[in-house]
Amino acid sequence: MKLNYYPDTDSLYIDLSEKTSVESKEISEGVVLDYDDDGNLVGIDIDNAGKKVQLKELILNRLPSSVRTEAA
Repeated sequence: MKLNYYPDTDSLYIDLSEKTSVESKEISEGVVLDYDDDGNLVGIDIDNAGKKVQLKELILNRLPSSVRTEAA
């Protein structure tokens, strides 16, 4: 899973899978869910993320994986 924030557009994309999105559904204004061929959720796109999501802090609890950060 990857969290990608784009400050120039104030959008946040959450990659949940490496599968390709083939269908998108807007579930509320500026929030779009992306699905693969099998109907599985593969990503979440949030426009105007600074107004909808707490971006200043990310807390990860008991994830069964490693955490890596990449410079912008």
